[in-house]
Amino acid sequence: MLEKVGTTAGEIWKYLDKNGPTSIAKMTRETGIDEKIIQRGIGWLAQEGKVSIEILNRAETISLK
Repeated sequence: MLEKVGTTAGEIWKYLDKNGPTSIAKMTRETGIDEKIIQRGIGWLAQEGKVSIEILNRAETISLK
């Protein structure tokens, strides 16, 4: 599981680098990755200080720092 989360964190980083800030719902739809794994990957990136998380209109928006 840890390897899957790490791989997903890399996919999230690439997605954000290409598409810019986005909501978790949109990222889940467009990548086809399970939302729970996306949340874990975001946590991984947040722990490393690589992403910012903001709440805009009740939706969490994720972006690279």
